[in-house]
Amino acid sequence: MSLTDAQIADIIDEARRRWMLGDSSIELVAARENQVFRVQTPIASYALRLHRRRYRSVDEIHSELLWMYRLAVKEIPVPGSVSAVDGNSVQIINDIVVDMLTWLEGTPLSKIPVTEDIYFQLGRMLAKMHEATDSWELPELFQRPTWDLVGDEPSWGKFWDNPQLSVVQKAKLLKFRDDARYTLENMQQVDFGLIHADLVPDNVLYNGYELQPIDFDDGGFGYRLFDLATITNRSRRIPNGDNLANAATAGYCKHRALDENAVTKSLPLFEAMRSCSYLGWSIARMGEPGAIERNERFIVEAELAVNKYFNDSK
Repeated sequence: MSLTDAQIADIIDEARRRWMLGDSSIELVAARENQVFRVQTPIASYALRLHRRRYRSVDEIHSELLWMYRLAVKEIPVPGSVSAVDGNSVQIINDIVVDMLTWLEGTPLSKIPVTEDIYFQLGRMLAKMHEATDSWELPELFQRPTWDLVGDEPSWGKFWDNPQLSVVQKAKLLKFRDDARYTLENMQQVDFGLIHADLVPDNVLYNGYELQPIDFDDGGFGYRLFDLATITNRSRRIPNGDNLANAATAGYCKHRALDENAVTKSLPLFEAMRSCSYLGWSIARMGEPGAIERNERFIVEAELAVNKYFNDSK
């Protein structure tokens, strides 16, 4: 986020005043794209979010909170927004957008042994999220991004320009990009709408009886199969991953039907696009600790997914 410790301290101090937090404990718990602090008051816990600069506008964050409220109304357990003393949910403090959410207790799926039943529940939950937004009339000023996966300027970056690609690898990814563009343009049935876009294990909490999606920061308008592919693609990284992916797909179909072609043909396409998106995302982060090794893994995973897509589409 490129904020100094002193700048963060100033923002935290002002947030204490605006939300009347007094001397409540405020502890950093996540510092990836945004910075998230756990606020512990005498009666409840909250998540104070410091949003990265120039990623989301105030209107987009307001829309994110409205969307989460819609999901909560439809009995999907998501964080709720907490208004500051002036009645506004979103504040600008020292040029940083700040908001506060209710805290959900649970353990990320990345930190627990997962089962096919949990992934079945995950797929079913995603289908319920899609259904909840389909039946929602969006507010007039609702603003969230639209995800471009294989255009000239993909939302997560030009994956074919990743600096660690060989000439042969780049040529393969360019071929895939062009093929994916053609396929998307000629799809007969397109399920397009609001998607979470980042429902990876770190962004799903399990409290022992239900799954709770968090971190809607990347949420916007996109292909519903891309949302499912984010789950199935990531599951294939872990032991028993193919069975977990199948369980998630079955859970989704149990609540929201997919035809056989979507599962056998289209889902591998979106899994490949999801894998390639990490290569684009990685380009701007090559200077981070461990970035080279992470990027090398992304390349291997993208090649595997692209090869699978080409083999399945023959």
